[in-house]
Amino acid sequence: MTQLAIAASRQPTLTGIFALGAASVLFTLGFACAVPLAAFATIAAMSFSRRDALAATGAVWLINQIWGFGVLHYPTDGETFAWGAALGIVALLSCEAAGLARRQFSGVTGACAAFAAAFVAYQGLLVVIDLAIGLPCEAFAPAIVTRIFLINACAFGGLWALKTVVANAVKQSASFAPRHV
Repeated sequence: MTQLAIAASRQPTLTGIFALGAASVLFTLGFACAVPLAAFATIAAMSFSRRDALAATGAVWLINQIWGFGVLHYPTDGETFAWGAALGIVALLSCEAAGLARRQFSGVTGACAAFAAAFVAYQGLLVVIDLAIGLPCEAFAPAIVTRIFLINACAFGGLWALKTVVANAVKQSASFAPRHV
């Protein structure tokens, strides 16, 4: 493949990663520390190759951190930086869980299984971290986990709907593209 062909084939992926990053800024404005990383990880796993899904998830996490420290003025202490790094690792592992589930099932079942796997991995790993460092698991009270689940579920549904609309629009425009005979 020529350099131009390689760059052209990467363009939709880069555009998709950029779009997820932009969407994450909107979610960060509304939810700050409760940005739906499991939802973003799932959409990335459903949309891209494994490598690109991890890159997209990492980009969403990084944008959230930059926004949090730069605009929302998160504390700049070791504990906050450590939690930020932990959230990045947990988000990447959630992406892996979503990808694994997505490869096991197809269609709507696969998408729902991917989201469930990402959310369970995300919340489960956070509980493990809390337990490992001796924190009480108060943040995992049913009401709080339900709230975080609903934020992630709504974000996932919205992102999935948007992904579907864009994919259909691209297919539709491709069908109208002139063909060389």
